[in-house]
Amino acid sequence: MIEPITDPFALAAELSGKHLIDGAFSPNHAGATFEVFNPATGKVIGHAAAGDAQDVDRAVRAAKAAQVAWGRMKARDRGKIVAACGARLAAHVEELGRLTALETGKALRTESRVEASVLADTFVYFGGLASELKGETIPFNPDMLTMTVREPVGVVAAILPWNAPLLLMALKIAPALVAGNSVVVKSAEEAPFGVLRVAQLLQEVLPKGVFNLISGMGPECGGPLTAHPDVAKISFTGSVETGRIIYRAAAEKLAPVTLELGGKSPMIVMEDADLDRAVDGAIGGMRFTRQGQSCTAASRMLVQRGIHDAFVERLKAKVNAMVMGDPLDEATDIGTIVSPGQFATVQRYLEIGRAAPGATAHTCSALPSDPALKDGLFVQPVIFTGLSNDHQLCQEEIFGPVTCVIAFDTYEEAIELANACDYALAGTIWTRDLRTAMDAVHRIHAGFVQVNQNLVVQPMLPYGGFGQSGLGKEASLGAMLDHFTHSKTILINMT
Repeated sequence: MIEPITDPFALAAELSGKHLIDGAFSPNHAGATFEVFNPATGKVIGHAAAGDAQDVDRAVRAAKAAQVAWGRMKARDRGKIVAACGARLAAHVEELGRLTALETGKALRTESRVEASVLADTFVYFGGLASELKGETIPFNPDMLTMTVREPVGVVAAILPWNAPLLLMALKIAPALVAGNSVVVKSAEEAPFGVLRVAQLLQEVLPKGVFNLISGMGPECGGPLTAHPDVAKISFTGSVETGRIIYRAAAEKLAPVTLELGGKSPMIVMEDADLDRAVDGAIGGMRFTRQGQSCTAASRMLVQRGIHDAFVERLKAKVNAMVMGDPLDEATDIGTIVSPGQFATVQRYLEIGRAAPGATAHTCSALPSDPALKDGLFVQPVIFTGLSNDHQLCQEEIFGPVTCVIAFDTYEEAIELANACDYALAGTIWTRDLRTAMDAVHRIHAGFVQVNQNLVVQPMLPYGGFGQSGLGKEASLGAMLDHFTHSKTILINMT
């Protein structure tokens, strides 16, 4: 049994240069690798295997061969195995949290340890749903037994983002496995080691070849994976641009896809709301502890004019009290942006916002003073006021600790502003009035709407958006059935 390694630097070094194919570690066939950095210091922590079409083909062939027996196994037996995966991962929460903090820059206490815990719980949850892989009988003809059954789709490709790699991998692969599919995961370039460690741990529980993981760049590795003729289903979380590329590749072979592509989520705060509770909700909803690198981040805060100024002042005070620092330090609330490229993107948006006429940039918190962190990708949270809802910063996904607070006068105006966006992933309404709340949850155009709270994605709750936010749902029983099984109709003539 693999023992936990709580030194994330040693673990990253141990995992360097490896894919996991057909139950075992395997180097890239050509020996190619790429550097992986600690975003808090800018130093190299390891080298990930740079996969290409040959590595993809090996992984898919292994998955296809393993899926036959796995798919024929009794559903409850598969469920028990997947639940056992969760129990196995639960013993490694601390090491997975520390490794994730190291490679993504997300603070251990506020983000990465929590994500590792939810990772384990997600496997347990979906393991318990195996008995729900049911069909139905149809009263078509008294002389015929007519029924439907659920069957696995085959090999599933799961392409991961870097912002919550452990959680989002679990939400893709746990239901796929329970449904009888085998899986090939492509990790994010910025965060390959945490998910590779998960893959290694799960080999102690899963049959060989059922779960494979490769790393590499999008065109060289992700492209061949999505285009592979034996990949029957693609599940992707990431940018709209990459989602469109994957959608086109899937269309060529008529393969189904699930796409979770991002958001610009509105948070409506009415004058009758509990102001302190709403401000706390804004802190959590904006995912400041994740540096705003979240698809559901409340990056458009629509606040009724009568409480606008008080809301902004309380929000600033709360964010100012948050500590930026080393992601592995227990005292840290806010870590770093994940990569130099993303850092540059956030800085560009900040320059655009600060140059906008009438805009005020309220810069909060303080950069870390530790000289060891001088080259880290730290960005102070910024709250913009004075921008209109149609401004670039209020319409485009920044994926950084940047939010815009926009004043409105009437409830009807708030709904209009909330829906005036191409994204439609999530939204919230904050009010004490039940009638207003019930009206808003139906009129906010988003796939995940909450009242007086701003919870992150949770296993059991269907999650996914509309429009530019993507296609399909994740995280629930319905998503498992819809996306990872085929429904077959069977008619048996009994005459």
